[in-house]
Amino acid sequence: MKKIIFVVICFCFLFLYLKVGIYIPCLFRKLTGFYCPGCGITRMFLSILQLDFYQAFRYNPLVFILFVGVILLKILRFNFSKKSKKYVSYFLLVIVIFYGVLRNIEMFSYLQPTIIH
Repeated sequence: MKKIIFVVICFCFLFLYLKVGIYIPCLFRKLTGFYCPGCGITRMFLSILQLDFYQAFRYNPLVFILFVGVILLKILRFNFSKKSKKYVSYFLLVIVIFYGVLRNIEMFSYLQPTIIH
């Protein structure tokens, strides 16, 4: 039941964005002025729905990289012990934090959500 409610809410947000132009703002960005590691994810998913994968990648490349990593782990069928899963989780957390810091440094501005048209 929770999944159905989640899907309905997502479609409502999609409708509001496509028809009215209302979207979910990033509260972290609004409060601090910095990009969080998740900035651009909503626009990324909307671009994927329009089959514009390059634009989706430009909005948030981290999600694509993590997605490919998870798929590779599933394909290779890694059976991690509980301790190994903990280390993998910490490693992914470090990557996300590092990405969040890098995308706010001028030299790495290409990591910020970018509109390509």
